[in-house]
Amino acid sequence: MRISQNLRILLCFAVAAFLSHAASADVLKITVNDTIQPITAEYIARAIDEAHRRNCQALLIEMNTPGGLVSSTRDIIEKITSSPVPVIVYVTPTGAHAGSAGIFILESADVAAMSAGTAAGAAHPVILFGPVQGKPDDDMKKKMENDAAALMRSVAAKRGRSIEAAESAVRESQSFTEQEALQKHLIDYVATSPDDLFRQMDGKPFNRFNGAGASLSLKAQPVVGFEMTLKEHILDELMDPNIAFIILAIGVLALYAELNHPGAVLPGTVGVVFIVVAAFALNLLPVRFASLVLIAVAFALFALEAKFASHGVLTIGGVVLLTLGGLLLVDGPIPEMRVRLITALAVSVPFGLITAFLMGIALRARRNKIVTGAQGMIGELGVAETALSPLGKVLVHGEIWDGTAATAIGAGQRIVVRGIDGLTLRVEASSEPITGGPPVI
Repeated sequence: MRISQNLRILLCFAVAAFLSHAASADVLKITVNDTIQPITAEYIARAIDEAHRRNCQALLIEMNTPGGLVSSTRDIIEKITSSPVPVIVYVTPTGAHAGSAGIFILESADVAAMSAGTAAGAAHPVILFGPVQGKPDDDMKKKMENDAAALMRSVAAKRGRSIEAAESAVRESQSFTEQEALQKHLIDYVATSPDDLFRQMDGKPFNRFNGAGASLSLKAQPVVGFEMTLKEHILDELMDPNIAFIILAIGVLALYAELNHPGAVLPGTVGVVFIVVAAFALNLLPVRFASLVLIAVAFALFALEAKFASHGVLTIGGVVLLTLGGLLLVDGPIPEMRVRLITALAVSVPFGLITAFLMGIALRARRNKIVTGAQGMIGELGVAETALSPLGKVLVHGEIWDGTAATAIGAGQRIVVRGIDGLTLRVEASSEPITGGPPVI
């Protein structure tokens, strides 16, 4: 009886310890210091799931982003608004920016905060080229603007924040300092650090997306970092259009080298791997397929320049097309998600120089005298072994050949080869001294 009672006591202590541990769960923290793209969305979604699995009190997202893709932004907002764990978005450090897509994510958070010297806003949707003659389509721009504004109104209203100020970030591309955002009720707190933020929000209510009220007490709670996986780190780097473009160019160059040296294997293997990796990265980005055609034509011009002497015309055309193809490759909404001019030139110009170098080698080879095969015998000097009238024997390159001459040539006289018919050399007398080759008696 006493043993049973002791077991109950131990069980009560275990349950109390478990509940105490659950009540003092950690705050999970991630850092988003990048553009908003599919890998960022995957990272945030995985962090929310992990925070829920660990029974964390909250997820803290420290953010500094210039913006990114609308599709990835919507995925992140959907995950945040449906999160069972409160999500705190904190724009930091000083000088950080929640630009474009960043302010959507900031407004969707349960608690929105910024540190001193930060900014948020300029969320007007951007389209680089429309479907007609390279000009943006007015109806499409209006639809995109209205859609983005509606999304902003929705998240701001659900969180009890200023709808008018939030919508102005979309329709008027307004940007706000941390104090302006606080005064216009776009954010809840301005804090110098996560600890300062936790102190300010201690016990204060906030709105969950489902309309329920909630509060947190995070003072002195441990903050645990949550990093990207190796796969996410690699893919995050590949999401940089500049890196993807360089990898694609290296892959095509390696394949070009393999085609010019069949059987080398290594260039072909490297080329296939690099092209597959670039294709995987570009598949996750808004790629213009017309630009891929420009890049393919550019490499075709480089290959033709190496085959035909166009005096650099094909090379210049290839450089221009490769540069344009690179610049237009990714239809990113912000400059950070497009191929930079310096990157496009850094790829296209070296390709042009390599092609010009190969062209120079080919032209020099064409000008040089042929020194192998039958044609290599023409112009060679020798000695008549027997008299030629017109047939006889001649010694050329240490070998005795049948020879024929239009005019009689005496034995021992120097001769020069002027042609070859099968195994018979057409020769004529020469007064030039023989240099090199085997000694002539």
